[in-house]
Amino acid sequence: MSSVERAQYDREGYTIYRNVLDADLVAEASDHVDWLLQKNPDVRPEQLHNNLMTHDPFWVRLIADPRLVDVAAEYVGGDVALFASHYICKPPGDGQPVLWHQDGAYWPLEPMEVVTLWLAIDPSVPENGCMRVVPGTQEMDLQEMHTTAGDQNVLGSAIAEDKVEADKAVDLVLDPGDLSVHHPNIVHGSKANTSPRRRCGLTIRYIPTSTRIVTDKPQWPSAFLLRGQPVEGVNDYLPWPLYVEGEHMPFGGCGAWPPQDRPH
Repeated sequence: MSSVERAQYDREGYTIYRNVLDADLVAEASDHVDWLLQKNPDVRPEQLHNNLMTHDPFWVRLIADPRLVDVAAEYVGGDVALFASHYICKPPGDGQPVLWHQDGAYWPLEPMEVVTLWLAIDPSVPENGCMRVVPGTQEMDLQEMHTTAGDQNVLGSAIAEDKVEADKAVDLVLDPGDLSVHHPNIVHGSKANTSPRRRCGLTIRYIPTSTRIVTDKPQWPSAFLLRGQPVEGVNDYLPWPLYVEGEHMPFGGCGAWPPQDRPH
């Protein structure tokens, strides 16, 4: 990672990395979206959440890719775990918007030490509803999110309009395999996709193993240890799921999955 990217993140709350993942893996991720939608026909493509990944070996293979974890480690340190991941795939013509919000306002994390990597699966441009951020708003305290009525949107809530200087927003234009990285406090959102092209991205929320996922669930559905050591008594981590032919989507290397050197 270059000092330029980290400096931009510290100054503005976001940055971009180009060509992080190869085209073959990105194509597999696109196939994975299609596979998930086929298995979950009642789920909108913007709502492929982390509850679907607990037993999904390709999803874990993707978010555990060393190239992604290397980036995350620059922000959260060498002991890295997954908090959550979510495909937001806006279909052509009627892809729902994501209203202005701060991620951290939704998350049960103590402390709020977390970084989001947003992996472009498709080209992400203004015409198909790319992410937009308001630089510098990572310095804001977390605000209350208000339930929205009327038009459908991905989150069903938003920050109060008077807290957002939308005229200062920046479009994050990405090619497949690019990453944007953003702070949990930065104000961001995206417009509806009314174009003829899908806009798909994968959000990946990495935490240091010292950050606690506060939940009353017996097991958080996407808590995976990815690198380094756990902190005793903080989180319970899931085993990396095995690949079962006929049950899971085939992918490159699936016959040798999971790797023997994975953290335990």
